Formats: sequence, C-alpha cells, structure tokens
Amino acid sequence: MRYEERVKVTAARVLVPLAGLVLAPVLLVAGLPIRRRYLRHVYRDGAPPLLEKERGLVSVHWFVANNALIHVLCLPSEYVAGLVTHRDGRARRRGDGRSAG
Repeated sequence: MRYEERVKVTAARVLVPLAGLVLAPVLLVAGLPIRRRYLRHVYRDGAPPLLEKERGLVSVHWFVANNALIHVLCLPSEYVAGLVTHRDGRARRRGDGRSAG
C-alpha cells in the first residue's frame, strides 16, 4: 500500500495490534515458533521488501514485524523454550565459567 493511502495505513496500524490481542492465547503458548517462522518467511531471499521509500510503499508485514505487542506476547514462550533447551543435557554456566550444578 502507498504511504499516501492514509486510511489503509491507519487501518493496518489499528488492526495489527487488535489481531495480536485476539491471538494472545496462542501467542502466549506457541508464539516463538510461529513468530520465527513468519519472520523467516517475510525476510527470505527474493521476498519483496517490507518498506520501499523510493516508491512510497509499505507492506502490512512491516506493521506485524515491528509491533511491540506481538513481540511481548511471544516472550513467555521464548522464555519457556530457553528453559527447555537448557534441560537437554547441557550444563548451565555461572558467570565465572564453571558449571552451576
């Protein structure tokens, strides 16, 4: 959509956080893999850019990728994923480099 299309830009700014609130239960539980897969798709090689200043275009994906609410809703699943990966046999390290356990 073009920058000059104020109605569409405003609608995207309003609807993206609203969608984040509607999807909050899903994002709290499984937000990390969903967000990573989505960002990998959006930033893949050959994908159209999210923001083209020369042509005056902005993609709806730009609003999703840069939305703070969606990022915050994905943090709990990211924290849990971090705990799970540290339980797979690798020892946690203290600040001095020695094993914590």
